[in-house]
Amino acid sequence: MRGSDGVTLTVAVLGLGEAGGTIARDLLAAGAVVRAYDPAVSAPAGMIPAVSESDAATGAELVLSVNSSAAALDALRAGVATARVWADLNTGSPGLKRQLADLAGEHAVPFADVAIMAPVPGRGLRTPMLTSGPAAARVAELLNPLGASVTTMDGPPGLAAERKLLRSVFFKGLAAAVVEALAAGRAAGCEDWLRDNITEELARAGESTVERLVTGTHQHAVRRADEMAAATDMLAELGVEPTITAATRDLLARLAR
Repeated sequence: MRGSDGVTLTVAVLGLGEAGGTIARDLLAAGAVVRAYDPAVSAPAGMIPAVSESDAATGAELVLSVNSSAAALDALRAGVATARVWADLNTGSPGLKRQLADLAGEHAVPFADVAIMAPVPGRGLRTPMLTSGPAAARVAELLNPLGASVTTMDGPPGLAAERKLLRSVFFKGLAAAVVEALAAGRAAGCEDWLRDNITEELARAGESTVERLVTGTHQHAVRRADEMAAATDMLAELGVEPTITAATRDLLARLAR
């Protein structure tokens, strides 16, 4: 892929795990030069293997940090001196994204907080991404012509991460509740019945579902707290750790008070 000046776009990808590796391969297939670095994974054929974050960033128009939130700060410290634009794609808190942006700013490197909004496998570079911060528009300008789906937000670093994590509270919490419920159903000998029941409820959800759930939870908090206390006891009797069930009981009890 050639930029407006006719020069092939070079992107540094830090982290070649499931997400980073897939995105890097798609960038390569789209015609970009990929400078790749991962201390634990060798760069795939066709990419330029780098020996460090700083080496990977050298000569790249854009650095994509796709390792982990725990490694994000160290990666930036190691690579910022040679970076032109730094995009952090790791799932981190808004506070971490602001910390990264401050560090990048100390080195006059434009920074973008990029939130990956769906699973990468099966989508790769086309995975919907949300970005905020000083370099948000530049990241979209560089990646979207390659087939990416980057949507920019007006606002500081951390805003995109905030939106992603707010969704995660619901989606990951729902998934955890389903896993715990099915484990209890399995222990009770009726997992298939419960799975069908859950599937039917999810399929029936409509525009009014959220309001019904919120209103009902507040209106019936006392009764539902008692119900979930009984459910917590039942899971313990079945030998299933009632992590989500007990947390639901405690939330309802707080609302009841």
